[in-house]
Amino acid sequence: MRRARIRLLPERWVRPWREAGRFPRVIVWVGVGITLLFVFVAIFAPFIWRYSGTAYQGIPKLASPTAQHPFGTTSINFDVFARVLYGARLALEVVGLSVAISVGIGLPLGLFAGYRGGWVDRVLVMIMDSLYAFPGLLLAIVVAAFLGRGVVNASIAISVVYIPQYFRVIRNHVISVREEVFVDAARALGARPRTIVWRYIFFNVVQSIPVIFSLNAADAIITLAALGFLGYGVNPPTPEWGQDLSRAIHDLASGVWWTALYPGLAIVLLTTGLTLVGEGLNDIINPLLRRVGLGTTAVMGAMGQGGVAVPEPGAHPSELEP
Repeated sequence: MRRARIRLLPERWVRPWREAGRFPRVIVWVGVGITLLFVFVAIFAPFIWRYSGTAYQGIPKLASPTAQHPFGTTSINFDVFARVLYGARLALEVVGLSVAISVGIGLPLGLFAGYRGGWVDRVLVMIMDSLYAFPGLLLAIVVAAFLGRGVVNASIAISVVYIPQYFRVIRNHVISVREEVFVDAARALGARPRTIVWRYIFFNVVQSIPVIFSLNAADAIITLAALGFLGYGVNPPTPEWGQDLSRAIHDLASGVWWTALYPGLAIVLLTTGLTLVGEGLNDIINPLLRRVGLGTTAVMGAMGQGGVAVPEPGAHPSELEP
């Protein structure tokens, strides 16, 4: 007699992971491992190293990497290893907040506009398309310059760049799903629009969110570093990788390489980890698109144009005919 298993997640969410090939799952786990390493470092930074990110007393100036200072020191007597550790905390804080704001605004607006249609949909699409057409980094710089420096302001400036992406993807998925048979049946049974949107439509379009979430988080790391590099990020001397790279430019001319190398490596590693998570999830969630040779960029572009058909509840792409 088969023993019943307690399922913590719906079967339609677990099945793509089970049916995916080994390579996508390895990619996801490698990306998750790198990301969790930075999360661990950010949380336990005070216990990992004796210096804080802003400590300078008793620290030599421009000392090369040694046992006392593994990553060397800066021209203003900061320990580079400490700056990297505490910079990870700031990066995850800003990126987490900015992506949360983007999802919190873009997702409900996309659901509402896609289901409601009419003039409301046209107005929201016009606004989001205007933001989407604006170069992302330039838009973040404009918002950051208007709001000023700070963690919250930097998060808001970055979130403005990604709200249109969530809106476009969710809206176009909703347009594909709202005319499905199960939605018509819910209307016929007298379900309210709010119930239809959140109970019947939401769980059929939310599958694309993890992919966009991880890829936008990776891009947000670079955007935050760019804002800090250009002087629009957080207030100094707060540890921030882009800000440290900006100061390190003057050190490179003197042959001091360590002040630029380690913050740069931190940006590359964390971005790579989040990107691997997004790429692996895309392989798992959209196997048919990957089978015909579409990469993550093409998949997001197709979703943004409404080119991805969403299956009925419980259906999985592996059950559809190629």
